[in-house]
Amino acid sequence: MTQIQQASPRASQERILATAAGLFARHGYNGTSTREIAAQADVNEVTIYRYFRRKRDLYCAALESELAKVKLRGDLLARVAEANDGRTALGRTFELIAATLGYSPNLVRLVQFSTLELSEDVDELLRKHLRELLEVVADYLQPWVVRGEVQCSNAKALVLALAFLVFSHHSFRRIFFDDVATPAEMLSAYADLSLAGNRS
Repeated sequence: MTQIQQASPRASQERILATAAGLFARHGYNGTSTREIAAQADVNEVTIYRYFRRKRDLYCAALESELAKVKLRGDLLARVAEANDGRTALGRTFELIAATLGYSPNLVRLVQFSTLELSEDVDELLRKHLRELLEVVADYLQPWVVRGEVQCSNAKALVLALAFLVFSHHSFRRIFFDDVATPAEMLSAYADLSLAGNRS
């Protein structure tokens, strides 16, 4: 019985975080109330404030919970390293970033809402979890930048631009190009731009 009582608060907290991540991702920080989160998580609103002093703390915890799931896949990193040319390396880098960041619609939308509604409050949190990803992937892309096969002076900036494509794709496609711009087509256009200087 003691184990059940000890596990129960943790289970409640995890349920609150999962529910909050889903609602914040759907409606944003300003569009979600702790009352809604409590109702969907099947807890009392007071329980939320027992774990999280402010709604903002809950948002940051939900975001961090999603960010903690971000893992670089070694097989996809190896595919970037084994590429034979700049275009292939760029394509595989995009696949890697899309698989890493785009695995969870909640994460993509939480990051979008974070930049729109909370900005500075979550900047350090995003840096903490995404900086290493950016640097590792940039290291794998750097050889093609050095060889001039990819026209870019900064591999980190290029990886950041590819991450932006992943984070913004669904929103911009829905607004502007509902039937045109798939991620592959957007990457192809970006690759054409990045590789343009190498065409004879």
